[in-house]
Amino acid sequence: MLADRIISLRVGREGAPFPFEAEGGLALGLGEATEAIWWKETDVRVLITGSSGQIGTNLALRLLAEGHAVVGVDIRANPWTQDVRTQVVDLRLGPGSLQDAVADEGIEVVVHLAAHAKVYELVEHPERAIENIDMTFAALELARVRQVPFVFGSSREVYGEIVKIREERATDESDADFMAAESPYSASKIAGEALVASYGHCYGLPYVVFRFSNVYGRYDNDLERLERVVPLFIERLRRGEPITIFGKEKVLDFTYVDDCVAGVSAGISRLLGGEIRSGTINLATGEGCALTELVDCIAETLKERGELPREPQVTYEPSRPGEVTRYVANIRLAQRLLGYRPQTRLREGIRKAIDWQASFRPA
Repeated sequence: MLADRIISLRVGREGAPFPFEAEGGLALGLGEATEAIWWKETDVRVLITGSSGQIGTNLALRLLAEGHAVVGVDIRANPWTQDVRTQVVDLRLGPGSLQDAVADEGIEVVVHLAAHAKVYELVEHPERAIENIDMTFAALELARVRQVPFVFGSSREVYGEIVKIREERATDESDADFMAAESPYSASKIAGEALVASYGHCYGLPYVVFRFSNVYGRYDNDLERLERVVPLFIERLRRGEPITIFGKEKVLDFTYVDDCVAGVSAGISRLLGGEIRSGTINLATGEGCALTELVDCIAETLKERGELPREPQVTYEPSRPGEVTRYVANIRLAQRLLGYRPQTRLREGIRKAIDWQASFRPA
């Protein structure tokens, strides 16, 4: 069994006991608050799907810098860096295409990030939600056949608008209500989480699901391909162009990319060390920011740099179908299980994002 392999791996490297079931449905080892030192000292081979995207690129570069081996898989070559070895594979073609592409690779963990990731885009093209599920199935099948742990990149979108009832409380992992989906994108992530959990139950597959929230920072300004709110607002304000906010009341939890990939790296470490056998974890900052405040923050930072040609020209439209209007993550579980401590507050993250965006464009 895969579970036995992971436990023997942990005992061999750490001399630690068999994991036990803990609150929240996660299986943990006794050393949940300790750093898995061997993770930093051992060359682990990690497969990352979606390795040409923002999170995938940042995660791959971090793992490479730590001495691990990375096999990238994406539908396109990486436009940001030549340092991530990338296999161009269309996961929508089914499990066989991925298994054939990495047949000669010794994979020890699969990190599945590939997805159509724009909420409103999937409202207009709902068939892409089914493609998200197909891609998750292909990645899961590779993990099952290879008997290696699985990390799934999910989203705050699975929570939908349930927080409207409790606007003052942060959203924790148990708040997800899978009886109704806010959008085809959220439905695809709900289905993906359910599929991952089923592989854990039926095949003993160790896994962690991470629910990301508005990740921003490096490698995210390819706006012709995918509009993301932070780099989009930076670009438009720098050019003196008007901004439209869909939902004046929107409050979201923005996560600087370094904090996000630090959490994912810690999750991989805990999985391979046997300290976590299964679970779902919010990865965010735990602080809400209205989109109007985001515009003000970007504008003030650009003005300090002498790069704001005019005061922001903002118009407001109703939120578009499928969009969540409020989300602030409860990150206590990530703090407890992973030692996760977000280091970058929004204003500092915006400064870093502006610095990087001014100097870098995708190939």
